[in-house]
Amino acid sequence: MDEAQALGQEKVGKLLWRFSLPAIVGMVVNALYNVVDSIFVGNGVGEVGLTAVTIAFPIMIILMAIGMLIGIGASTLVSIRLGEQKHAEAEIILGNAFSLMVVAVLTTTALALAFLDEILLFLGAEPGVLPYAREFTRIILIGSLFMHIGFGLNNIIRAEGHPKVAMATMLISAVLNTMLNPLFIFVFKLGIAGSALATVASQAVSAAWVLRFLTSDQGILRLRSANLRLDANIVWEIFKLGLSPFLMQLAASVVTVLFNYSLLRYGGDLAVAAIGIINRVSMLILMPIFGISQGVQPILGYNYGAQNYDRVIAVMRLGIIAATGISIAGFAVTQLFAEPIIRIFNDNPALISIGADGLKAFLIMLPIIGFQVIGANYFQAAGKAGFAIFLSMSRQVIILIPAIILLPQFFGMNGIWYAAPVADIVSSILTGSYLWLELRRLSNA
Repeated sequence: MDEAQALGQEKVGKLLWRFSLPAIVGMVVNALYNVVDSIFVGNGVGEVGLTAVTIAFPIMIILMAIGMLIGIGASTLVSIRLGEQKHAEAEIILGNAFSLMVVAVLTTTALALAFLDEILLFLGAEPGVLPYAREFTRIILIGSLFMHIGFGLNNIIRAEGHPKVAMATMLISAVLNTMLNPLFIFVFKLGIAGSALATVASQAVSAAWVLRFLTSDQGILRLRSANLRLDANIVWEIFKLGLSPFLMQLAASVVTVLFNYSLLRYGGDLAVAAIGIINRVSMLILMPIFGISQGVQPILGYNYGAQNYDRVIAVMRLGIIAATGISIAGFAVTQLFAEPIIRIFNDNPALISIGADGLKAFLIMLPIIGFQVIGANYFQAAGKAGFAIFLSMSRQVIILIPAIILLPQFFGMNGIWYAAPVADIVSSILTGSYLWLELRRLSNA
């Protein structure tokens, strides 16, 4: 039995464990190196460095959004085509995905570098923070092609049935970044530029690893020059299926800007530094859930394409249970140890106080997020782009953005922190409603 056939035949619990565990390990290690970045910047550069990285974060989110648009859209399409036993079409999709990434990176990088100062000022960079944010972001932009290849095409490696290789990609990047950060910041005295250089160098190595695998005979699919010519129909299908995670990430960028503006108004630069820490801590907790979601995706996509609906329902049930368990554990840790967690990044008492209060409020509804992520991912994996977009955007835009704008007017800075849990509650109710109807339809099919 080859890896693709196993998606439709192997025991669901064993299969989910085999696909999710490597994704979880990779995602957690990836999140850890972002946390480590912030710890080194916070202790090596100071609060101004943390604020600069937080100001620049929306740009990094947009870069990641483009990678997700192409990578996740293509990997979803690959999973479905493999389930339909259309191997040649899956390889064409891989070639188109690679070409799209190159075009997208060249375009976005050129535009962003041309207007970098204007963008950073728009994002809320104060005069004292701007030089740090500029130095950090310019390096990240120049090396963004490595991130797109290493992060985006890695989704296709996972989709074709090689989760351990996909995990290795993320481990390589994370371990290298963790090693290079202190070397560049503290030994070579490169400051915030050292953090950016460490990130780009580690992503370059992981991109080389991905390309080596995809151009060899080790996998099911191979990146061939004959498939690099863009096909309008395939490009449209990739964009359609990748639009949900793309819009979700784009919305996350908008939300980050709104958070930064609101926190500058109600709490100043320290509050912005605090949200930067909170974002990284929350990502560290959410990454295992996203890992489960990534592990679920190829199994769902293959079995949905093969019309094995009983297996689809079984995978969803197990995925939701696992994700909810992680959500509850993360909730307990952040509520009980908020101050020690913030203190790891910086020992400023004012920053610790603001950050601890914000962390506990921001993640107060964490126990239900696991269900919402896995539930929305079902529609993505099944190729139901419209539902996936709506459910993803309900949490990131439709509810959260109005909450960020309105709640601070009544509750001050506490209103900013509680905007996220309000969005979590409403979006989970919507996801549950749609998912119940969809799974009932599959049960009767």
